[in-house]
Amino acid sequence: MKKYTYIIFIAVLGLFAGCKKGELDRFPQTSISPNLFFNTESDLSLYINGLLQQPDRGTYLNDQSTDNVATTAAVEVKNIMTGSANAQNITTGWSWTRLRNINYFLENYGKAQVTPVIKNHYAGLARYYRAEFYLDKMKRFSDVPWYSATLEPTDEDLYKPRDPRTLIADSIMADLDFAYKNVRETVPVGTPGKWAVATLYARAALYEGTFRKYHNELNLSASANTFLETAARISGEIINAKKFNIYNTGKPDQDYATLFSSQDLTGISEVIMVNIFDLAKGKSQNVNSTVFGDYEQAPARDLIQTYLMKDGSRFTSLPNYNQLGFVQEFQNRDPRLSQTMVYPGWIRVPDATPYIQRLNKNFTGYHQLKGYVNSSDNAILNGVDFPVYRYAEVLLTYAEALAELGTLTQAQLDQSVNLLRRRAGIPDLNLATANAAPDPVLQVQYPNVTANLGVILEIRRERRVEFAFENMRFDDLMRWKVGKLLTKSPEGIYFAGLGKYDLSGDGVDDIILIDRTATIPGEDQKEKNSLGVKLIYYRSGTIGSDATVYLKNGNSGGNIVTENVTRNFEEPKFYYRPIPQQQVVLNPNLKQIFGW
Repeated sequence: MKKYTYIIFIAVLGLFAGCKKGELDRFPQTSISPNLFFNTESDLSLYINGLLQQPDRGTYLNDQSTDNVATTAAVEVKNIMTGSANAQNITTGWSWTRLRNINYFLENYGKAQVTPVIKNHYAGLARYYRAEFYLDKMKRFSDVPWYSATLEPTDEDLYKPRDPRTLIADSIMADLDFAYKNVRETVPVGTPGKWAVATLYARAALYEGTFRKYHNELNLSASANTFLETAARISGEIINAKKFNIYNTGKPDQDYATLFSSQDLTGISEVIMVNIFDLAKGKSQNVNSTVFGDYEQAPARDLIQTYLMKDGSRFTSLPNYNQLGFVQEFQNRDPRLSQTMVYPGWIRVPDATPYIQRLNKNFTGYHQLKGYVNSSDNAILNGVDFPVYRYAEVLLTYAEALAELGTLTQAQLDQSVNLLRRRAGIPDLNLATANAAPDPVLQVQYPNVTANLGVILEIRRERRVEFAFENMRFDDLMRWKVGKLLTKSPEGIYFAGLGKYDLSGDGVDDIILIDRTATIPGEDQKEKNSLGVKLIYYRSGTIGSDATVYLKNGNSGGNIVTENVTRNFEEPKFYYRPIPQQQVVLNPNLKQIFGW
């Protein structure tokens, strides 16, 4: 049962009903008279609560744009790499209604008969939302028009050109700095307070600092360190405040998973902000059917191979690591792997026996566990909270910013990255050792890292592992300028060839791969294993055939393959998106950049 009073937010007098999506020339909230409404703290609170937007458990499906998964979904970046992308067929992301709602508040909150401290708290929240809005715009388009006020239909600024990225980034930082200094620490549960604002502040600074450092097409590398220093400073202040801790009860096989399967995250000090779900309180979400199995996405083998061994050594240093099967891959690994993916021997409620991986063509054979709720109780399925901001992110932001600046020390590693490793029960990361012997596999993946190479590679490994399926990976790939990693088609479980295989880890065969030309026998003719259980049959062949499982080398074995299309990532063009052509027609001052 939840241990808090659930808060229901009410939209302000149809707050979002007045504007059509994407329009800046509409009057905002015309039914709200500033002179009649913006008078009390209650008025300010009601309006700001109406602006609340949070990521939810659908986030566990957002890695479809990355190298973490294979997907059959019509994902934008995959379509761009495999099709003919242009401003006529990439038409999303140019909506401005939310910004108008935010700016309307900022133009009118000063009328309230409240103290400056109260005013600044709510103005800080509005500026936090504006920074969040523009950060998303800058990630997608780079240069965009900056609007700090609502516009009338006759305003010339409706037809202004794009403002430079430098102005947008500085404005985002200014908004977040104001919010950080003025938003209260104590706020209603599930809403952003001082430390949530600080987390976004550090995240945005790290993003822009590393983006400028690695994206030479911007010619902004000289200012990269300014943002990295801000990221290090703000994340360091969060750490020094001693308000949060990594959730660690000494159970490395369970503690990590608790963050993604808990009915109540409000008492867990790692969670800086939570999105609360409770069926009994009228707010619920169940993503089991889409997260698990082969609905649209399946984990990629490249992600599985990124996890370290339990003793801290590299999985990719094992002899013939590329030819290890499903059961072997999960032996003696970083415990976060088996709390993120379905592992050999895992039992799915309400079954009494281990789940056997289902193999379907176009999927990898691996199943995602993070975000899945292993229960048949509807209230439990719909009542799992979502961690919007985790302290783990703050620690990794701190370590990465310092590493990129070249000032990271072992003591700082111990108070950041190594807290996550200790929760997982794996050895600490040693700065000198990492830099002395960088991982050769990661060096190939991230060829543009030079100074402080070994430790930066290991911090990137930690980010990928710690935040798998939490919608971090795509932004990381973009800011590090390694989009070409997306050109590798995702692959799955390795099979040596036709024959019988154990997938549950008990040493007893569970499935059998037969030639694609063979006929799967009837139920009464199927072979049974030593436990008297019928084997599951699959017809194996190369991709594009009528097989039920695609292997890289057909009957000769290899990894499961999921597609046979050529992916092309054009640099620097594909790190950005075009302004939809319809908007350019309406405003000819908007010019496309980077070849769009």
